[in-house]
Amino acid sequence: MSYARLIAKLERYDAYRGAPVAGRGNAARPARPHGQENYAGPSLDRAFPPVLFVFAPARRRAGPDTREAAFHERAGRVGSVGYRLTVATTTLPRLTEHGAGRAVSRVVGNHRGEERRALAALPKAR
Repeated sequence: MSYARLIAKLERYDAYRGAPVAGRGNAARPARPHGQENYAGPSLDRAFPPVLFVFAPARRRAGPDTREAAFHERAGRVGSVGYRLTVATTTLPRLTEHGAGRAVSRVVGNHRGEERRALAALPKAR
């Protein structure tokens, strides 16, 4: 899949997260965004589940590590990534070699000095 299609996919996830639910509002309770309706929790600050992209080897393309790095550069420019939408990436070789329990994923827009983390350490939907 091209970078443009992956970025468009991220933008659609963000649009889904904020889209109003049709026909669900009433005078007592106005309609909430789709993401809040489907991922409701006790807090008004609801978290959308993290999105994971896995880069696999492909013929006639750059290696998975190169494509992952290029994706991070482009995805960091999507406005909602990092504060409303958690996007993590890994490569199939890294995931196969180390397993999901090890530090294999990178979070787009992560500026806290953590390079990689385990998939279980990604934020959970509340």
